[in-house]
Amino acid sequence: MNAIQAAWRHVLVVRLDNMGDVLMCTPAMRALREAAPEARVTLLTSPAGARLAPHLDMADAVTVFRAPWVKPAPGGEVDDEQDLVNWLRNEAIDVAVIMTSATQSPLPMALLCRMAGIPVRAAHARENPYALLSHWVRDHDALGPGMRHEVLRQIDLVRSLGVPGPSSMRLGLGVRDTDRMAARNALLAAGVVPGGPYIVVHPGATAASRRYPAAMMGEAMRGLVAEGWTCVFCGSADERAAVQLAREAIAGPTVDLSGRLTLGELAALIEGASLLVCNNSGPAHMAAALGTPVVCLYALTNPQHTPWLVPRRLLSREVPCRDCLQSVCPEPGHPCLTGVPPRDVAMAARALLAQPGTVDDNIDAHAAC
Repeated sequence: MNAIQAAWRHVLVVRLDNMGDVLMCTPAMRALREAAPEARVTLLTSPAGARLAPHLDMADAVTVFRAPWVKPAPGGEVDDEQDLVNWLRNEAIDVAVIMTSATQSPLPMALLCRMAGIPVRAAHARENPYALLSHWVRDHDALGPGMRHEVLRQIDLVRSLGVPGPSSMRLGLGVRDTDRMAARNALLAAGVVPGGPYIVVHPGATAASRRYPAAMMGEAMRGLVAEGWTCVFCGSADERAAVQLAREAIAGPTVDLSGRLTLGELAALIEGASLLVCNNSGPAHMAAALGTPVVCLYALTNPQHTPWLVPRRLLSREVPCRDCLQSVCPEPGHPCLTGVPPRDVAMAARALLAQPGTVDDNIDAHAAC
């Protein structure tokens, strides 16, 4: 710890979008915690990100702000900026670390932090922020295969404050024993033998452009179920229709826990699984944090959010419209995902089940064009 970090009493980390984005910030948050162990660390995040509050040991407190410059959750409610400024001022924050993706601007939040009198304000920014930021990290990320992973982007940001890298580069997600017991009981009630091997399948994603067709995902799992694997479906209550489509395509015995698990119980379910099959979504990052191998149907909307430091297979079809950043695919037929045949998903699943590999076994198995 240097003299500057020793003077920090309250550190604010800002990440205002989705749960998976918050998870990818946890190595950088760990670095801040380790650099200033006596400081209070508060995470300011969205309602979705705040669901992680009981599972983040690098944050002392989590506060919700629904920012008007971030895509709102269903319902569209946003919070008052002046209320946030007043709260920030009352919290006596020494340093604000504003974490954004390369396609987001940190400047609205930087302005509010300056209005609140926070002396140290750090963020990546493309344009010159002048006095809005005390620590400006020029943003040179460009969309494409060479773009930094989101985890590295945030670690580079905290290093601009003189903070060393974290003791562990793994994503951070704590699983409570009560959640493990609840997940075990849910499996037991569904007829799954405790401790037996199972595959978790999550067919949902917040953006339609990131969803592999649920029926195709079910078709991919059909042979594995026939071979004796227990297939456990999960998802939110809103994703039950997708789960049903996938289960109907299997036409065999499966388990449906969609809409029945808390976030902690979902984490425990993924922790105990032999494999997760999913889209680019929050559960993919949960699996990465927990070390569960992942087969990810990875839509080519943007390149920097792949499951981090976990055995994985990424499946997509190369398309000229890659890196589109779209929430709804503008191309007929959604080719970057629908171009992946179910047999390729099944092959990737079998490969990871047969040889899970090590953390370094991050091979991207792209479907052939």
